[in-house]
Amino acid sequence: MVCGAGLGLTACQNDPDIDITKLTAETDPPDVLYNQGLANLNAGKTTEAARKFDAIDKQHPFSEYARKALVMKAFVSYRQGQNQDAINAAQRYLNLYPESADAAYAQYIVGLAYSKQIPTVTQDQKPAMNTIAAMQVVVDKYPDSEYVEDAQAKIRFAKDNLAGKEMQVGRYYLERREYLAALTRFRTVVEQYSNTNQVEEALARLTETYFAMGLTSEAQTAAAVLGHNYPDSQWYADSYKLLQTNGLEPRENGNSWISRAGKKILGV
Repeated sequence: MVCGAGLGLTACQNDPDIDITKLTAETDPPDVLYNQGLANLNAGKTTEAARKFDAIDKQHPFSEYARKALVMKAFVSYRQGQNQDAINAAQRYLNLYPESADAAYAQYIVGLAYSKQIPTVTQDQKPAMNTIAAMQVVVDKYPDSEYVEDAQAKIRFAKDNLAGKEMQVGRYYLERREYLAALTRFRTVVEQYSNTNQVEEALARLTETYFAMGLTSEAQTAAAVLGHNYPDSQWYADSYKLLQTNGLEPRENGNSWISRAGKKILGV
């Protein structure tokens, strides 16, 4: 059905095939649509806000408001938990406006959307790796932006998850006495994730693994590095007790890779 011009807008409202809100979205100027989108967003009406920003993108693609609407669409998608949509919109913004004032914010949204997808350590950690990559761009490319501090916090969280995954697999191998495979995982944590909260247990597990293999010097070194960094730790107490069962005590071998890695933990 096509509404006659003389019947007025109200005559169309009874037609189920006509969406009056869409007609309005197509005819409103971009600044009006943008302000309506912001108002809806502030009112918690994210679906309506997204519709307004989409309308600008479709009906006024070459306006300044199209640029602003695109980054807001990325934010709204993130708020709605539509993480991949948020990433797509933000990356499209970065492709179109790489040097704009809102580029740092768009890159930050990419990192936020990836960080929301980080699963427990028992699952695949690709989102954690993506989070680190995206947030590192924020830190490196936009060092003066207001998003750097939180980007660094998200990087630490993601790295802790990656370290946690290594620990989970390492413990699996240790329980099955597959010592070399376990060592590889624990060593990765100590060398690559030395500033995460997993390193404490990793040093204790290295002590346990080397001790089980009869490599007492390495076991003593791992315990010594653990004691230097976490002297009040229960992990250190347990490692010390384990060494004593064979008449040993923590003693650092400066030529060991563990000793060199320990200096990174201490910040030396």
